[in-house]
Amino acid sequence: ACGGAPMQGYHVAPMERIRVGVVGTGGRGRAAANRILGVPGVDVTAVCDIRTECANATADDVEKATGRRPKVFAGTAEDYLRLCDLDDVDVVYNATSWNAHAPVALGAMRAGKHALVEVPSAMTIDECWELVETSERTKRYCMQLENCCYGETELLGVNLARLGLLGELVHGEGAYIHDRRFSIYHSSQWNDWRKHWNEIHAGNQYPTHGLGPVAVAMDVNRGDRFDYLVSVDGEQKSYVAYADATLPPGDPRHARYAMADMNVTTIRTAKGRTIMLQHDVSTPRPYSRLDLLSGTKGIIRGYPRLEIFLEGKDSWPLSRHGHHLFSEEETARYRALYRHPLVKTTAALAKSADGAASGHGGIDYVMDLRWAYCLQQGLPLDMDVYDLAAWCAVCELSERSARDRSRPVDFPDFTRGGWKTPSASPLFTADIDLAKIDFANVAAKAKMSA
Repeated sequence: ACGGAPMQGYHVAPMERIRVGVVGTGGRGRAAANRILGVPGVDVTAVCDIRTECANATADDVEKATGRRPKVFAGTAEDYLRLCDLDDVDVVYNATSWNAHAPVALGAMRAGKHALVEVPSAMTIDECWELVETSERTKRYCMQLENCCYGETELLGVNLARLGLLGELVHGEGAYIHDRRFSIYHSSQWNDWRKHWNEIHAGNQYPTHGLGPVAVAMDVNRGDRFDYLVSVDGEQKSYVAYADATLPPGDPRHARYAMADMNVTTIRTAKGRTIMLQHDVSTPRPYSRLDLLSGTKGIIRGYPRLEIFLEGKDSWPLSRHGHHLFSEEETARYRALYRHPLVKTTAALAKSADGAASGHGGIDYVMDLRWAYCLQQGLPLDMDVYDLAAWCAVCELSERSARDRSRPVDFPDFTRGGWKTPSASPLFTADIDLAKIDFANVAAKAKMSA
């Protein structure tokens, strides 16, 4: 325990086998169910979805791969509660739509199950607090499934920060810049809820992909914390233009949107660091998460290409200033030299055809392999409920600020002072001892079925 944050550093007894119930079996959930079949010591024992056809399709996948059909719950919005009550479920893997993330996680913890929740795991401050307090009361994990924290570039930045090679961190940048116009307007029905969310909400409603790795590197909740933010919304032009160009007049998919083309949110931490976040899901821009860490001795940036500058290292004398173009050769050398331990261990697994080529270039599999390993070894999970709450708080707080002429809005202290006791994030040194994993007895190889 750490101050007012009893779930920091918390761990449960080792679990030899982990029985998982998957709630939400659309594109993301069905892929997750298939993927975690390739994680040793993990069984999918139940699936649940409002849509019966989705739940049955995922159950068919599991049965085909393992010879055992999971229990199926489908047809109503409350069926997840029946799954949570099962004796043969230890972990609830929550891949529902955003507005169901918190209710399902709360139901899981109240039933004595650990909750793993897709992003963003909470959409309001009240949901953040309820998840924190329920995790503390039930002593069940509530971890946000932020796969970007397991990306090679993000972990490289974390490792450079841990080793002090960037000096004292002063600034970070993260983003979710992803052209979603086609999926919003012309994809299958699973995206309708996302379109509706964008119609009624402003601010940054998807902050965690870019923010999570920066927060880990900056020891947020473990020596520093988010203090306040200011958020600026621009106009919404691109959704409207795209709809006008691709939909006939009178089509019900025409709508007015509260979601701006670009939202820029700036966070200041208690230690005076700054973090700039961007959110843009409607303009024709190349995908980017920015992935930038800047310190007194150097910088790492992930997009549009990996760039590293470490002042005073090798051929970079102190007299050479950082405004010069970065050397691709030096960057490649540092990338190899300072690879994060977890990347070294899992790189081949994450890309192998027979084990884990599944999910965003393999990072989803590494994330799943890691949380399962922590549960099996009795280790704290890499991200706790306080991380979840702090990162997700941006959803409501950025909207408040953006709608109020960008006035500053304070962050709650979800750790209740626990952040003042420095403690290293498990992701700083996260690794997996492959000798402790029996890959020979994996029930089924990971694959993408959706």
